Amino acid sequence: MPTRKQWLPALAVASALMSYQSHGEVSVTITAASDYLFNGISQTDENPAIQGSIDWSNEFGWYAGSWASNVDFGDDTDAEIDYYGGFSNSINDDMFYDVGVAHYTYVGGGGSSDINYTEFYFALGYQSTQIKAWYTNDYAGTDAGHYILALSHGFAINENVSLTFQIDRSTSLDDDKFSWDTNDDSYIHAKAETAFSWQNLDFTVSVEKTDLDYDDDVKLLGTVSYTFGL
Repeated sequence: MPTRKQWLPALAVASALMSYQSHGEVSVTITAASDYLFNGISQTDENPAIQGSIDWSNEFGWYAGSWASNVDFGDDTDAEIDYYGGFSNSINDDMFYDVGVAHYTYVGGGGSSDINYTEFYFALGYQSTQIKAWYTNDYAGTDAGHYILALSHGFAINENVSLTFQIDRSTSLDDDKFSWDTNDDSYIHAKAETAFSWQNLDFTVSVEKTDLDYDDDVKLLGTVSYTFGL
């Protein structure tokens, strides 16, 4: 388990967000998941995950937050703690954009922080369709450039149920430093997800698949979340 010292940066973020509560809204989300899938790849060795986030946003579109989850990479690393911030706003009644930066950190073992990295992201949306991009020049601490491109579209089944389809491609810009699959510099991931609410809980159920040779099984993921304001 992470030590108290390792959790201090996340606690500092939480304290900072609380101090800005009067200038925006602060919320906390707690999630139980059957797995932690990152673009179709399990981060918990296909075991359940407990996740949590604290988020701040204001009326002008600025936001910041921190998110954490248990992980299992087969070594001493046992938690991921992420920090992010950005700006989101509407262009007109149908279009919006989101731009920001995220820093991914890993704790638990002596070398866990070696895979920490920072990533920039951008999203452009039209109604319920989004194009999203992420870029880093140091993917998972390998010093390899890497980007992800994603296209998603959502449908409202009714006022309480939605369905979203997404396809994305993850690409290494230097397969000598990092490759996904037997020196393959990229892979495709697709998922279909339904989301619905009941009482004060939010549920998602998704089906996901990649074209990786070593990880091409169809995966089923379920999550339940509870969000409350501070």
